Order: sequence, then structure tokens, then C-alpha cells
Amino acid sequence: MQVAPPAPDMVHSLARLNDTAAQAKAAGCDLLVTPEMYLSGYNIGAARVLELAQTADGPASAQVADIARRHGLAILYGYPQADPQGGAPFNAVQLIDAAGARIAHYRKTHLYGDVDRAQFQAGQTRAPVVSWNGWRIALAICYDIEFPELTRAYALDGADLVLVPTANMIPYDSVATRLVPARAEENGLFVVYVNYCGSEGDFDYCGLSCVCAPDGRDIARAGRGPGLIVADLDRAEIARTRQAVRYLHDRRPEIYTEIGTNRDDI
Repeated sequence: MQVAPPAPDMVHSLARLNDTAAQAKAAGCDLLVTPEMYLSGYNIGAARVLELAQTADGPASAQVADIARRHGLAILYGYPQADPQGGAPFNAVQLIDAAGARIAHYRKTHLYGDVDRAQFQAGQTRAPVVSWNGWRIALAICYDIEFPELTRAYALDGADLVLVPTANMIPYDSVATRLVPARAEENGLFVVYVNYCGSEGDFDYCGLSCVCAPDGRDIARAGRGPGLIVADLDRAEIARTRQAVRYLHDRRPEIYTEIGTNRDDI
């Protein structure tokens, strides 16, 4: 669902989520993905993020679970997760299945720019790959997808679908149009990238939400405005693509051992 940022009160966000879930189910969808920090809005200031932060099993989670059960589809939503130790919140996403069960959770690990760093603390681990309706799903948030190492790690973990809520702004269209398709193609998996459109504070979001196939092509692509993009995914494409384009098979991990061990000279 590509939408304008919500009013930072969660009530509006949950009502719109319910309406969009009904629309998505009517279109035959089994899974609905929202943008980054969907429940609260993204560029809302550290004080408001802290005020709206909740636990993974808090009231907002229960309301999203009710929406998922009501419409019979899974929902991945972004929200500010409270730190049980009292620190800054995490920029988090949670996947709830059609029965209302919480099945996956992830905290953004790569913080981007002053807004991210002022509002959040970084997560320390990548998401576990989880099974859902025959799919192996991994999670990333916005800037995370711009690091090829993370998606490659997910591919090696067995993922065949990476879901990426984002809040990407103009002029960084190339993330949606070049990097996201590249992450899909170089790993032979599907990537779903869901952005805002419109403005929030001094950010103008670029839209361009997309679903990219394992060969990097667009299956579905939004423009600049709001809308629900729908795609049918075929897991058989993964095997076909990886047989033809053998990046995972032909890689040479023994010559990449330095990756991630030294940042002092960068």
C-alpha cells in the first residue's frame, strides 16, 4: 500500500489499514505490506516517536491482529518499538498472519541520516527467515536494502522473499529503480519494496513502490501517487532464475573474508 504519511496518532493509521486490508482482500491478496513506521509516521520527531512507541505485543499489535483476522490476510506493518531497557525506540516492523498470530519481527539495523539517528537506536541482528504459506520470508527496512550484504545473507539463510517497508524521499529514486531490482536479481529472490508518497515535514517521498522478480524485472510498480499495487508471485521462478543465473552457486566466499571486519580506512 503506497500512501501519504499518516497523522501521528495511530487511530487514523489503523482505520486506513482496515480499509486498505478490505481492498487488498477483495483484490485477491494474501499479504499486505505497509511503508516504514506506518502506524506513527516516520519524520515526526524524537519526542513524538517516544510517546507513540509500544511493545511488540502492545495495543497496536492487537488491533492489527484484529484487522488481519477480520479480512483473512497477513499484514506487515511498521511501528516504533519501545525499548524495555528505557533507551530510544527501535524502528521496527512486525508480520502478523491471517489468524492474528505474530510470526516475525525485525528492528532496522542500518540507520540513515540525522532523522533516523535522532529518533531511534539500531537493531543488532538481521531478521530470522520465517515460513509463511510455503514462502521463506525475510525482513528489511528502507536503508537496509541498500547494503548488498544483508540481502545476500538472507538468500544464504534460505529466503525467497524479502519484504521492505521504506520511507524513501526525493531525489533518491535510484534506490527503487536500480538497487532494489539489483538485490532481487543478484540473489535470485523476490523483493517487495513499499514506500510513502506525498510530504511529511521537510521530506518529499518519491513513491515508486515495487515488486521485483528474481530476475530483477518489475512485476508491479507504483508511480508518485497513492495506490495499492498487486502482484502474483510464483515460487517456481526462483529455481528457474537461479539455474540460469548462478550468482549464489558461483560465488567465492573464501576471497571475501575481510568484508565487515575493517571500517577504519573508509
